[in-house]
Amino acid sequence: MKYLSVILYLLMMTACNQPLQNEPLKKDDGRADSIKVFILKQDTAVKEISIPGELVANEVVQVRAKVQGYIRKLNVDIGSKVNQGQILALIDAPEINVHVQELNEKVKAAHSRYLSSKDYFERIDLASKGDGVIAKSEWQRTKNQMLADSAEYNAALFAASSSRQIGGYLAIVAPYKAIITKRNIVVGSFVGSQNEKPLFELEDNSLLRLRVAVPEVYTNAILPGNSGSVVTRSLPDKKFKATLVRKAGSIDSDTRSEIWEFEIPNPSGELKPGSYTDVKLKFSRLHPSLVVPVSAVVTTLEKRFVIKVTGGSTQWIDVRPGFNMGDKMEIFGDLQPGDSLVAKANEELKPGMKIVPQIR
Repeated sequence: MKYLSVILYLLMMTACNQPLQNEPLKKDDGRADSIKVFILKQDTAVKEISIPGELVANEVVQVRAKVQGYIRKLNVDIGSKVNQGQILALIDAPEINVHVQELNEKVKAAHSRYLSSKDYFERIDLASKGDGVIAKSEWQRTKNQMLADSAEYNAALFAASSSRQIGGYLAIVAPYKAIITKRNIVVGSFVGSQNEKPLFELEDNSLLRLRVAVPEVYTNAILPGNSGSVVTRSLPDKKFKATLVRKAGSIDSDTRSEIWEFEIPNPSGELKPGSYTDVKLKFSRLHPSLVVPVSAVVTTLEKRFVIKVTGGSTQWIDVRPGFNMGDKMEIFGDLQPGDSLVAKANEELKPGMKIVPQIR
């Protein structure tokens, strides 16, 4: 009887709980969720970036020998500061000096022949004034001889001048004010042959060029003041101002960037060409654009979009990114100032969903 009472008690308890288990779940009351939105506004997009750059010399020249010979004297070495026209080295080529002397003598001989024929023609011409004294053919022959001797004399002058100019190449001179950065010869080196290394390499470092590969997204932006701030690895505690002077005008297909060239005065020579730098550039748009919080933009493998709210209904709007400013992003798409956008968008807010917008 005791066990039977327990079983009956359990059956009664189960019967009492059965209506609660079979009670249907409450249905959705149809009320829309409340979502925070904001009003889209235009703003000036500003982005400061730090990108690497490389310093190069304003001018670089390789000095080579135009005549063959042996280095007789060296006047400079690497690190030497030279002025325009300063003699860097002297080449010994005795055959050139002999050739110049030979041509000078030929000039003298040609000059003498010209003077002789000129004097003879002048006497023939004077005598021809009398009728029948000088035949016309003789007058013409002496004139032609004078002209021929004159041409030969002029040719000898040109040849001697050219030879003297070649002789002038025996002195290697600096083309402009610069510093010697490389020297590939010693006294006694044979120079003037093809495919040899340059004798010297000179760099004008009084003004340096800074080359920076600017990412494509910033190439049409404005650089206020056309300048940037530069720090080098060798002088990390010092900042230099670089002024933008030219742009490549073309996007490199491999790096998706455009080369911008800046100039940095370097009168003291403390900056070295070839150095890598960190360049800070601050870009801004010419005209105001649409700027939204980063949380308002949804990025998937297929698309990038924001969620617009119109009449309490959601709509996905595809956008293209501009400047990423950390917590904000510049966007472009089928949007207008005054549109309502979801502040924290996600893929769960499907197009056409009914929401209650809360303006934040």
